[in-house]
Amino acid sequence: MANIAVIGAGKWGQALHYALSFKQEVLITSRTKRDIKNFTDLKTALKCEYLIIAIPAQEIDAWLKENFVFNNHKILVAAKGIEASTGRFLNEIYEEYVPSKNIGFISGPSFAAEVMKSLPAAIVINSKSKKLYNEFAPFFPDFLKTYYSKDVVGAEIAGAYKNVLAIASGICDGLQLGNNARASLISRGLVEMQRFGKYFGAKKSSFIGLSGAGDLFLTASSTLSRNYRVGLGLAQNKSLQDILEELGEVAEGVKTAEAIFKLSTEQKIYTPIATEVKLILDGKNPLDSLKDLLKN
Repeated sequence: MANIAVIGAGKWGQALHYALSFKQEVLITSRTKRDIKNFTDLKTALKCEYLIIAIPAQEIDAWLKENFVFNNHKILVAAKGIEASTGRFLNEIYEEYVPSKNIGFISGPSFAAEVMKSLPAAIVINSKSKKLYNEFAPFFPDFLKTYYSKDVVGAEIAGAYKNVLAIASGICDGLQLGNNARASLISRGLVEMQRFGKYFGAKKSSFIGLSGAGDLFLTASSTLSRNYRVGLGLAQNKSLQDILEELGEVAEGVKTAEAIFKLSTEQKIYTPIATEVKLILDGKNPLDSLKDLLKN
């Protein structure tokens, strides 16, 4: 009988279900029924001891309130974002419902489409508990190499921030500003992300490893990235609503830009790129943002 379930059947949830099913039977569930092997109802999924939760960051607090009762579950969180309405990191939300020793967070460069093709990748399981990592790591297939980190805050910030920088990179490429501009943007974005993380106690090493630079380089340079495609659309003067409708999926960077702007304003952290992304999402002309970034 399956003792592990994926909750959330978007592309990343399906990719994790696919990968984990190489070594054991894995259940999967979502709000709407999907034609996926071992799809089940939420009640059955929650009976499993091990859960991989792939519910978007902006929805998770309401979902936990409405659906979750802790029963010694071990949980891996497979979403990346910061709650826009409150500025809370995902670990802060989850720890209201689950002891920190029972929670881990997946980070690192891992496009769902490539995982579904069994292409090799490396991910990090970030948890305050090495024991939790040791329980989850054997579930993953040979083509997904796993690493352990206890810097949960660093992984949270890197995973969320890189989505905002991917929007910026998409805008840069959409405006045809060139390779020099994109490389400059991504490298300065990494510095900015590290500065933001340092304020909240994250380790510098998290931002130059898989969780930070690795995921940023991937997400900010490919049309497989939803957030990068948001940036491309904004550069083409499409409305945000039209872009998101075309995507048909959640682009976490949109709301995360709002959250970072809120936190950086309150705490007086210098985040020029994330700030301009937020202003562009609110309607500012990207070319005006370019001028402002070059001046300041």
